Amino acid sequence: MSCFGCFSLSGYRVSSDGKPPKFQPPPKPVIIDRKTQKEERRFLSPEFIPPRGRTDPLKYYIERKDMIQRRKVFSIPEFYVGSVLAVTTADPYASDKSKRFVGICIQRGGKGLGATFVLRNVIEDQGVEICYELYSPRIQAIEVLKLEKRLDENLMYLRDALPEYSTFDVNMKPVPRMEHEEIPVNKVRMKPKPWSKRWERPKYNIKGIKFELPEHKMKAAQKWSQPWLEFDMLREYDTSKIEAKIRKEL
Repeated sequence: MSCFGCFSLSGYRVSSDGKPPKFQPPPKPVIIDRKTQKEERRFLSPEFIPPRGRTDPLKYYIERKDMIQRRKVFSIPEFYVGSVLAVTTADPYASDKSKRFVGICIQRGGKGLGATFVLRNVIEDQGVEICYELYSPRIQAIEVLKLEKRLDENLMYLRDALPEYSTFDVNMKPVPRMEHEEIPVNKVRMKPKPWSKRWERPKYNIKGIKFELPEHKMKAAQKWSQPWLEFDMLREYDTSKIEAKIRKEL
């Protein structure tokens, strides 16, 4: 006996009112393109962007070539102002011909091959700061122990902050972080006045300090504000086109 044209009702469901249920399409699959996410988050080190007003692009093009060649033989990791680093440099006077320093990055400066960064640590109640040249051949290793950010691009005010924000164990181990985990942003508390600078004044535009000053002092500091500078278009430096061009070179 042929079963052509026959069908089974075993998997056919009928609603309580005797009508067949409405068709519900399956949910659309969510496809996560991790490659695209990685490209969007791709970090461009700030020293690759030439300073504003320079009219000799050939110089910075040649420097970028040298910087890329240096990065091929020496690993320079992604780090920001506020990250905790360990830097190993060659030292002919040390017993093992090298020395290692652990500290928080409080400043990044310079452009091209002249890029620098400053590490700070409090050792035996004494603040120690060392300025390194990022592309110096004396640097043997740069290790990111803790990847963090700050709200400010310069952390020189840590000299006036509580020592706990600049104190790190010289034998500190790297703190693991997930690939897509958000980078934490922290604020600091200051020592009592006097400070080396009037950090509360608007010209420094400090966002990472938890100010604990009286209200009348904060109001007095606002008298030095220049709110019109926010709308000065000539002060803006749009680097989007330059960054896109440099990314193609990389």
